[in-house]
Amino acid sequence: MDSFEVENRETISRDEAATRLRRIATLLSGDEEEVEFERGGMKFKVSVPDQVQWKVELELDDEESELEIELKW
Repeated sequence: MDSFEVENRETISRDEAATRLRRIATLLSGDEEEVEFERGGMKFKVSVPDQVQWKVELELDDEESELEIELKW
């Protein structure tokens, strides 16, 4: 299979970030095997198995902090 990547960076409020995380959680916890995402007017359907690899990384710096949540399958 060919590689495909979509990346989107934007500044949003903490509240909006929480809303988006809840939406992803709702999609993952649903009964459907496929999860649908929309980015830039394009829709993507991704098949997600029942088991995924979970990684959380926290980087703290004087100038910037980063919380990265990664799911792999």
